[in-house]
Amino acid sequence: MIQPIKKRASHRAKIIDGQFKGLIKRIDNEEYCIDILTQSLAIQKSISSLNKLILENHLRTCAQEKLISPDETVKEAALQELLHLYELGKVRSK
Repeated sequence: MIQPIKKRASHRAKIIDGQFKGLIKRIDNEEYCIDILTQSLAIQKSISSLNKLILENHLRTCAQEKLISPDETVKEAALQELLHLYELGKVRSK
């Protein structure tokens, strides 16, 4: 990993860990539902921030190397990987 990104990602993951422990405590203490939901939404926002860092690292390293490869199968695999990731991240509504 790119060191500055790794440092930020590790820091973000530790924050998420603390937030999650706080969420469990709120649930165990049967706190007000809105407070629990607020904590859960904050965790989701933090995870989104972590995902962005990891994606940035991937695009600057692994994906970049694969996409400039002279081997077309390597390029295609990299594109399929990114498309699959896009599908996983899509929010579907009814």
